[in-house]
Amino acid sequence: MKSSTEGIIQILNPSDCFTLAMDEEIRQENMPGSQCGFALELAGAPEIKAIQERINEFSERFPLVFASLQQRGKRFFWCQREHQHPLFYQHNTADTVNEDDFHKQTVLQLLNHRQARETIPPIEFHLIQSANKNTFLMRWIHPFCDAKGADLILKYLCTDDAKQRLRFDVPKLEPLVNLQLAKYKWWQKVLLFIKAKRHITQLDTLQSIIHADTSKAPERLNVNTYTLSTEQTQAINKLTRQQVGLTGTSLYYIGCFMRALHKMNPEQPGDAYCTPYAFNLRRNKALSPLLSNHVAPLFAQAPKSILHDRAALFQHLKQQNAKTIREKLDYAFLPIMLAASWLSLEMHGEKLRTSMRTGTERSSFWFSDIGNVDLSNTSFFATDITKIYHLCQISSPPALAFLSCQFNQQLTLSYNFIEPLFTEEWIEALHQNVLEELLMA
Repeated sequence: MKSSTEGIIQILNPSDCFTLAMDEEIRQENMPGSQCGFALELAGAPEIKAIQERINEFSERFPLVFASLQQRGKRFFWCQREHQHPLFYQHNTADTVNEDDFHKQTVLQLLNHRQARETIPPIEFHLIQSANKNTFLMRWIHPFCDAKGADLILKYLCTDDAKQRLRFDVPKLEPLVNLQLAKYKWWQKVLLFIKAKRHITQLDTLQSIIHADTSKAPERLNVNTYTLSTEQTQAINKLTRQQVGLTGTSLYYIGCFMRALHKMNPEQPGDAYCTPYAFNLRRNKALSPLLSNHVAPLFAQAPKSILHDRAALFQHLKQQNAKTIREKLDYAFLPIMLAASWLSLEMHGEKLRTSMRTGTERSSFWFSDIGNVDLSNTSFFATDITKIYHLCQISSPPALAFLSCQFNQQLTLSYNFIEPLFTEEWIEALHQNVLEELLMA
């Protein structure tokens, strides 16, 4: 008989359990789970042998890439596999007429591929090539790393200096959730727990507005991406500073997206737009791409009654964010996160997504802002990176995620949506609204 600890490499930390609960929520809808991707569009064909060597080196430094996510009792662990699976794949076509469609559909096929949680590789790398286009896709499952971790993996691959790559490592300490909570006495943890619960109760007094057609069953993830010009990006950056300040970029995007959604159907039932966003306990300079998911959900919420007043909306979101920092609501969520890591995935996911008052979906949309993608240079194995966008599977509802990043002084907006709950035509109209809002002086 095998020991219960045989083959175990690492237990999931509390915030990994949070992302795994969302993986379960997505799988319950007969979708592929919490699969995510970073796609790099390249100016030319990269050096394939050099990519393969760098990925092999990465796997030797971080053997967790070959692990299997398994449940032992009530807990989940990364465990050793009997055999190592390939990490790097190539996809090619000789069709020069439908190149753009080939690249997009290959990316979507990889993100929509369904595989059991125990057998799916934590991360894969794919090079998609046609005569005039090259796309490098990194596809990972969310409990393996968060978006910041994925960004660090890309930085590792793009770092040519071998000594610099040695700086990337796994954390040597306990999960930061545990380390932060260790600073508090038991009664302080109880107070934090109560504070977070009151905050959630207050949020749940307003029913979230959902635009997805929930009469339809989810079938597949689709994505529309738009890269704005340097001039548009500069104008948006200037407006962002004017409206929300230097540190409020995400709030500006969230507010503009709320107003854009509201224009699509001002009569949509519900009281407020509510979107989860993540806080991160990593130190800014930490180069720990794996086992460092130190995130939990906070919420930006705006009542429908103030959406018509753009200035009032941004002021509301800024005050809400300031209150979160002032009252340390991010840290107040830590005891709840730790306690929730002992729940079943079904119960954990239900408590994350569902309003305690109405029993309806808590989020109007998902949001992620990677910020400025800094790869130290734009070179990628003897070619240049021309565009970066990211993707993520979503629960439905809300069936809609708004993802943003800036690269080479250009803003890219990625709309991830579940068909047929949303259509490409609807998303195109939404983007025009978003663009109008972002550029509104």
